[in-house]
Amino acid sequence: MNYLLALLLPPLSILLAGRPIVAVVTFLIWVPSVLFSGGLGHPVFIALAWIIIWERNQDRRLRRRP
Repeated sequence: MNYLLALLLPPLSILLAGRPIVAVVTFLIWVPSVLFSGGLGHPVFIALAWIIIWERNQDRRLRRRP
């Protein structure tokens, strides 16, 4: 579900992944990027959000292992 959210609102997805500071910085860069470039920079933020979500899932898997 978080991957789908990353397609639409990457900063919110990053926030829900547990990275509040990165989410705020991403939001401050994402808004002007989307407004001034017409959305051309949006795929970069989607990739960033997906990497952070994937990293969070990897950390959870490693913690579960005995």
